[in-house]
Order: sequence, then structure tokens, then C-alpha cells
Amino acid sequence: MGKAALLRFTVGGIEVALDPVVAGVGFGVTVALALLLLWVRRGLPRDPEAPPSRRAVAVAWITELFQNQVLGGVSPELAHRLFPLVAALFLYVLLCNWAGLLPFVVSPTQNVNVTLGLALLVYGLTHVYGVRAKGVRGHLKGYLEPFPFLLPLNVIGDLGRTLSHGFRLFGNILGGTLLVAVVGGLFAPLVVPAALNLWFGLFMGLIQALVFTLLAVAYIRATAE
Repeated sequence: MGKAALLRFTVGGIEVALDPVVAGVGFGVTVALALLLLWVRRGLPRDPEAPPSRRAVAVAWITELFQNQVLGGVSPELAHRLFPLVAALFLYVLLCNWAGLLPFVVSPTQNVNVTLGLALLVYGLTHVYGVRAKGVRGHLKGYLEPFPFLLPLNVIGDLGRTLSHGFRLFGNILGGTLLVAVVGGLFAPLVVPAALNLWFGLFMGLIQALVFTLLAVAYIRATAE
């Protein structure tokens, strides 16, 4: 997007630039997730003794699959606490990735500010869960291991890991979108390749959301267990 498309304003002496397109799509994804949650909730029986509906069975199956595949190596206590957060993060990244497949819609995860923001969110959560599990002193002590003089390297490693986490999602989604656009342009007259192009975009969006979430779980687990 060009500079003219950005909304610029100052907050506390700091200039902030906001891309209204990215912000609008991100807000739309949030609304879509809220509507999805309401739709799922309406399909769940309120009576615990009532026979489960198809929607309830599908939700239970997806939840179990997600817990086994994403949180399978995490302790039961930590997995129970992480599940709502990790599920929300996965669904948000997934829908942001898939949004770019819609006509005239830009995926928010094609914007490096969004992906780095998500990576910084995960980085902050690693400290939150680390402090909860080990206390402030125990968590900070981890930066002095195995030797105290490695403190600067451990801090730099944390920052580098966070940058890699954000840039990996940004690069893969942007690259996948460009590839889909190029292949779609080459085979536009053909129906079958165009359909395969769509499935490729869906598959890539799913895989990248899963990878981003798995890395988030690994980073949090490393500090909280």
C-alpha cells in the first residue's frame, strides 16, 4: 500500500501509521470469529443429559484432535490453561491467511506489522506463563543458564526467535499469495488448475497457521515447564 493509503496520527508524541485496509480485514476476521463462536454455542445442548447434536459432536472431535496434535506434548495442567488461547490464536491466523483468497481482499498476515505484532504477543505470553509457573526470580534465572555470562546471548536469542517467528509467517503467506496469483494468471482459462490453485491456497494457509501455533506452544512451554 502506498503512503497515501495510511492514516497517520500522533499518540503521546509518537507518530502512528494505520493501514485502514489491513485494520478493516483484521476487524472483519474478529467479527467472523465471534459469530462462529455464537453459532457453535447455539448448537450445544444446555441439558448435559440430552443427546449430543451433530454440531456438538463435531466440536468435540475437532477439540480432541487439536489437543492431541498441538498440545499433545504439553503437561495436562498447562494444556488446559493454554487451550483457549492457542485455539483463538490458531483460528485468527487461519482466517487471516484465508482472507487473501477472497477477491479484492488483502490478507492481514501479508503485512509484516501484523505478523510481528502476533509474534510479540506470543513473546509477552512466554513471560506471563513463565512467571506464573516459576515466579519472577525463577523465570529471570533462566536467562543466566547455563552460565551467567551468557545473559546477553540469551536475550538476543529471545529477540531473534521472536523476529523469526513473525517474519516466517509474513514471508510464507506473502510468497504463497504471489505464487497463487502467478499460477492463477497463467491458467486462468482452465477451470481445473484454477480449482487446484484455490485448494493450494487453503492448504498453505492451514499449514502456516498450524506452524505458527505450534511454535507459539513450544516457546511458551519452554518457559512454563
